[in-house]
Amino acid sequence: MTVSRRTLLTSALAGGAALATKSARAKTPPDDTKGGEPPATGPHRVITPNGSSLPSTVKKGVRVYHLRAEEFDHEIAPGLTIKAWGYNQSTPGPTIEATEGEHVRIYVTNKLPETTTVHWHGVFVPNGMDGVAGLTQEPIPPGKTFKYEFVFDRAGTFMYHPHGDEMTQIALGMIGMIVVHPRSGEAARVRDYALMTHEMLVPIGAHRADPLAMNDFNVLTFNGKSFPATEALVAEVGDRVRIRFGNLGPMDHHPIHFHGHAFEVVATDGGTVPPSARVPETTVLVPVGTVRVIEFIARAPGDWALHCHMTHHAMNQMGHAAANLVGADPNGLDAKLSRVVPGYMTMGHAGMNEMSQMRMPQPANAISMLGGKGLHGVIDMGGMFTIVKVRDRLHPGADPGWYVAPATPSEASPSDLLGDGITP
Repeated sequence: MTVSRRTLLTSALAGGAALATKSARAKTPPDDTKGGEPPATGPHRVITPNGSSLPSTVKKGVRVYHLRAEEFDHEIAPGLTIKAWGYNQSTPGPTIEATEGEHVRIYVTNKLPETTTVHWHGVFVPNGMDGVAGLTQEPIPPGKTFKYEFVFDRAGTFMYHPHGDEMTQIALGMIGMIVVHPRSGEAARVRDYALMTHEMLVPIGAHRADPLAMNDFNVLTFNGKSFPATEALVAEVGDRVRIRFGNLGPMDHHPIHFHGHAFEVVATDGGTVPPSARVPETTVLVPVGTVRVIEFIARAPGDWALHCHMTHHAMNQMGHAAANLVGADPNGLDAKLSRVVPGYMTMGHAGMNEMSQMRMPQPANAISMLGGKGLHGVIDMGGMFTIVKVRDRLHPGADPGWYVAPATPSEASPSDLLGDGITP
């Protein structure tokens, strides 16, 4: 597994400012406490594992971005590549970063075969810029470029997506995150990550998700990737870590569970959660159409799992119509089928673990039971699963590798059992 790391600058999620008037928008001071225009490259303070932040330039005090809605080939994990719809050749699209109070101009070029729009989910914008086809704007025709312009009047974590043929376009991957940093900056360094959840139904061997699916999703992702293709998050012991979760999936909520640590939900896409309302958690429910922002202090070194706790969401593509063989006696079946298929062996009657361990042959463009290599063998989870690697000290630009724990479970000896009065 590769690890995406860079020097982190400060970032935060805080309460918003009052809505600016039209004249105030025109005079919005740039993102530079010393005066002058903000840097053309933008804040870029958030790490989007397996992704990127959207580049920007500054023209006469306005930060300018360009999104391209288009189809492209997207690898979810080694062995599964689909035709996705997204932004700038990625799903989710690049994270849009800005600073509270910035006047922004976002160009959207439509390279899809149908009309589209962009809605700035959770962002307070003038009604005409809200991006709802037929209601607040004419849809963007194929081949055309439209311009959105507004002020990010408050800090926070938001999302962007189409509001035209949402069922198809969102299902095929047209989603993205927005992070607006507070003008006041951050009191202390924070390792800041953005993770977008998503779900698709990709029939075994198919190269395109089914946008009509309402259940039985078999491809679950963090930032467009299923484990083992998900990049790890890293931190040093004592670091404050922020993870911004977004969910623009078609149907399912996701209970995201983190091992080894407790955290607090500090914000949603609606704003900051007051400290008095925060409680310690190890699992956060991220409903469809929402953002949940958690923070914690990295307390212990190790490789800590971070995953959706719906068991089918932490596994890779399966043929869900397969027969349930758990507990079945396959001996007679194996003997008969081996006459026509030499070496045939029924699997699944003793559970599914052996199927990921043995890496059985499967159809082209399929990742059924694909697991990942771990320090102690195959990690037989997949889908919406990743790892937070906490170390006493990190070396810039280096993958910290696997954590070697000072102790792990081992087989109990006869003397252990006898001494503690245990009868297996």
